[in-house]
Amino acid sequence: MVVGNDLTDDEVDRIFRALADATRRDIVRRTLVGEHSVSQLAQDYDVSFAAVQKHVAVLERAGLVTKAAHGRERLVRGNPAGIQRARALLDSYEQLWRSRISRLDALLEHDDH
Repeated sequence: MVVGNDLTDDEVDRIFRALADATRRDIVRRTLVGEHSVSQLAQDYDVSFAAVQKHVAVLERAGLVTKAAHGRERLVRGNPAGIQRARALLDSYEQLWRSRISRLDALLEHDDH
């Protein structure tokens, strides 16, 4: 099944799972401001380097960050296109909700007359 803006259910699940964790949300925020090596990212969290690598992998699979080799380092940067896809998905849910509220308002208004 395709949901909203051409995202499959699996893609939607990956986005929401990725954003469900505070550390991953912070990594996205930081990498949208500037690229960081996985080592640099790991310095700011009270988890292992391997755990940060796993967080980055989850974000990468969700399309929210990209990782590129730069010499021996792997640089992580936020993916604005992936963030936009997540935003468009949430916007489509909001439009659905607003449409239902508008129909309910119209129904209630009709009943008053």
